[in-house]
Amino acid sequence: MAISIREKQIAALKRMLNFNVALTKSSSVEPQWKILVYDRFGQDIISPLLTVRELREMGVTLHLSLHSPREPIPDVPAIYFVMPTDENIQRICQDLENQLYENYYFNFISAISRQKLEDVASAAIRCNSVTQVSKVYDQYLNFISLEDDLFILKSQGRSYYDINKGDVKDAEMEQIMDSMVDSMFSVFVTLGNVPIIRCPPGNAAQMVAEKLDKKLRENLRDARSSFFTPDSVQAGQLSFQRPLLVLLDRNLDLATMMHHTWTYQALAHDVLNLKLNRVEIEELTEVKSPGGGSWPKKKKKTYDLNPTDTFWQAQKGNPFPTVAEAVQEELDAYRAKEDEVKNLKAAMGLEGEDDSAISMLSDNTAKLTSAVSSLPELLETKRLIDMHTNIATALLEFIKVRKLDVYFETEEKLMSKSLLDNLMEIISDPEAGTPEDKVRLFIIALITGPNMTDAQIDQYCVALQGSNCDITPVQYIRRWKAYTKIAATPSQYGGGGTKTVGMFTKLMSQGSQFFMAGVKNLVIKKHKLPATRIVDALMEMKAMQDTDDFLYFDPKLLRADPNTIPRNKSPFQDAYVFMVGGGNYIEYQNLVDYAKERSSSNPKRIVYGCTELCNAAQFLKELTDLGKGKDV
Repeated sequence: MAISIREKQIAALKRMLNFNVALTKSSSVEPQWKILVYDRFGQDIISPLLTVRELREMGVTLHLSLHSPREPIPDVPAIYFVMPTDENIQRICQDLENQLYENYYFNFISAISRQKLEDVASAAIRCNSVTQVSKVYDQYLNFISLEDDLFILKSQGRSYYDINKGDVKDAEMEQIMDSMVDSMFSVFVTLGNVPIIRCPPGNAAQMVAEKLDKKLRENLRDARSSFFTPDSVQAGQLSFQRPLLVLLDRNLDLATMMHHTWTYQALAHDVLNLKLNRVEIEELTEVKSPGGGSWPKKKKKTYDLNPTDTFWQAQKGNPFPTVAEAVQEELDAYRAKEDEVKNLKAAMGLEGEDDSAISMLSDNTAKLTSAVSSLPELLETKRLIDMHTNIATALLEFIKVRKLDVYFETEEKLMSKSLLDNLMEIISDPEAGTPEDKVRLFIIALITGPNMTDAQIDQYCVALQGSNCDITPVQYIRRWKAYTKIAATPSQYGGGGTKTVGMFTKLMSQGSQFFMAGVKNLVIKKHKLPATRIVDALMEMKAMQDTDDFLYFDPKLLRADPNTIPRNKSPFQDAYVFMVGGGNYIEYQNLVDYAKERSSSNPKRIVYGCTELCNAAQFLKELTDLGKGKDV
């Protein structure tokens, strides 16, 4: 299998930390000590990819923020990993003037302009430190890899609001688009591939496609500094078939952004605000008082959910009850191993000198030696089980309190075009979820459910206000529907739904770690969301009404013509799907499931990217702010 985008970004970072020299066995055995200086964005790129221990193994003794107060350390080289912003350049010039380090290796996340480079050079000349500036590199790593098949452009943002607000100025829009194109260009430089670009006409996705096509085209024409010549592409990066890049606009599917979910990773994002593969939960701990009593105290705990965690990798796309059962099974297996070690300890205390006792002793000695050697692995397993137990317990609490299973089931019915008679009932029920949950449900009904008259919508709005809901985002969706003339056709969300099966007996016993009584065990029926349907049609070269007018850009063709008829008639093996205006884990998981489903007959690799990952609360805030504006 081809090396993933995550692995390539890790390799690029390790090369950078080795002073931009390819890693050898000797450099990994005896690394040169150094300091790493990064800005906020540099930190966001590194943190999901390299642990503190891995940085230490690369010789990084200290990692510091560029804008934090830093003491001079004159005998050590410093590797900088920062964006070339005015503020950062100014601080770099200050560092040179203050003679903070022995040598400077400046690595800019995206390309630095000639003017800013001259500013750094002038500062180096002024303070007589030109010889100390060892290297200046453009790294083209202006994106964040979260999984082998998932990347984002920034860890936080409001791109849907920024692009769709009524008073957005042309210069502002240009800047937003240029920033996206800069990051997308970095993705394909890192991959060493020039994609064929497809996008719908007349929206932000087309603007990104045109600018990216132009940037790739210009780089390919510049023979001296092209990133895509066989010499500049690392060995093994070129493949015979080019990937497809599908650029989509968030307006294609707003319902999925509001959807309550039922899978582990998407639930952690929606409910616990999973960010940069890290989740923070509140845990109750017992605090002892000097008088001997104790009281419960809430304490925040952070957990890292890394791609190296095998349980997370296996379970992140599964429905919550399946995950809860898997955690319980892992816990039982661990306890069995723990009991085995305890029994061995007891057996080692044998008395008597007879032959059977001695032979049992030697047998148990071998077993105990084996148990001791597997102890580190056992402790790591225990740590992961404890972590997933705590996360799943926190999720279960939210599911019960907010009736998230009811919301998920109702929304799946709406998205599969089933008529609902309990919508008003859920909206009016004070026990069913938060006001935010009710607004999310109604927005999905408005977008994907049967068409409603203005009088019906007004009636629901009154009920929502009666349940203490802010209906500003609903008003925005009403205007958006009228403006875009979009009526979600059954083909867009067809095939969804759930079925309820009996709850796992293991989880219904009071002795279980997760007492799931009252929570529905919903099995998700496989279905394709709008983005997945489009990707399927474009990868398989199928005729589909929704993709008939898609534009075609091939940066390798001599002349750019978006209306070119696709030359490639064979299906694509690799696709990069990028959502302009924010994405979420539900959409990502749907594409992963589609790729898995197809892998038996015709293997597919699909990588999902978006400007930023938004959970429903964050996206609802963007819709609320748009609703306060006067225009769509």
